[in-house]
Amino acid sequence: MTVHDHGDHVHHDHDHDGDAHPHAPVDDLDHYQPESLLMEQALRELLVEKGVFTAGDLQRQIDLTESRTPALGAAIIARAWLDDAFRAALLADAKLALGRAFDLDLANTPELTVLENTAQLHHVVCCTLCSCYPRNILGIPPAWYKSREYRSRVVIEPRAVLSEFGTELPAQREIRVVDSTADMRYLVIPLRPEGTDGWDEQRLAGLVTRDSMIGVSQALAP
Repeated sequence: MTVHDHGDHVHHDHDHDGDAHPHAPVDDLDHYQPESLLMEQALRELLVEKGVFTAGDLQRQIDLTESRTPALGAAIIARAWLDDAFRAALLADAKLALGRAFDLDLANTPELTVLENTAQLHHVVCCTLCSCYPRNILGIPPAWYKSREYRSRVVIEPRAVLSEFGTELPAQREIRVVDSTADMRYLVIPLRPEGTDGWDEQRLAGLVTRDSMIGVSQALAP
């Protein structure tokens, strides 16, 4: 799904079928069913018992997921700002480019599309049904990203939502909302701040925030 905001006109091009989405919609506490937690526990214990994976394997994966932070994403963005060839490769085939440049094994992860913000176009990422998110690169998504308010409002009034994040964009700049799904995740390359000529990769990475790689904010000013 993409949503185009040209000033006051918002166009929806949406083919995200809720019935086909493998993730249950996140509705905050509405329709919360504690029996689903019991089902998850029973399935987990059965898989361990059958030898599909061990309890240690599961805990290591949980620890790995929880240890990830947006720092890797910031390094990727800084590299893209400095290296035109890497940025082009990232935009053309993100998983291949990241595998080569950062030695990341993304073979068994959802597809990843990298989008570049420009002076004419600003991208914002959401998941309208749940919380699909590039966790391998950005870590665990923030609570607001999973909230029903953000997921519903950002596709209807993206400019107003960005304003609440403190992001004021020129009226002529198009805002495009992209819908992350179980099969496709997105990473945004924010505009490089002015006044950073001659900065090295590490220094530039310090200006890249998690929110700027989702598109609800811009990179920090130097």
